[in-house]
Amino acid sequence: MKTLKLIPLLLVFLLSSCSSIHVNADYDSKADFTQYKTYAFHKNGIDKAQISELDKKRILRAIDAELTRRGFDKSENPDFLVTFFTKEKERLDVNQFNAGWGWGWGWGWNPFMWGGNTYVSSSTEGTLYIDFIDAKKKELVWEGEGIGVLTENRAKKEEQINAFVTKILSQFPPSDLKK
Repeated sequence: MKTLKLIPLLLVFLLSSCSSIHVNADYDSKADFTQYKTYAFHKNGIDKAQISELDKKRILRAIDAELTRRGFDKSENPDFLVTFFTKEKERLDVNQFNAGWGWGWGWGWNPFMWGGNTYVSSSTEGTLYIDFIDAKKKELVWEGEGIGVLTENRAKKEEQINAFVTKILSQFPPSDLKK
């Protein structure tokens, strides 16, 4: 019975690990993040992102909404500039499954028996970088990175972009500062 209770938990873990977004952040340890209250988008940097204009708009809206929700104000005279860029790569997953008659009664798993199958699947893994640049010094002060599997489903794109941005910006401001 214990095994039956663990199966749903294992499925939830496997499904959540497939759709997760992994984030990292790096920052200038000399920067005073308490001074950053207002932001603006750095158009020149954003124009260089090699994605569709529609996806750029989705990312800009998601960043704008998240920063506003977190108490930052958009300004013509900002404390920091926001820019982003993206990368993507094709990811191949190879899984092997071997089945045959095993020990005991009935059907079981046995790597030495016939019946093995190899499954190959591909997906596109995308990386979204969000950079914050000190507006006065013109220096990068914070960079967040989110990596995850991309969807081609237009209906889910906005939801996925919002999830990427929310998870990346949860790392800002850095929580391990001693200021």
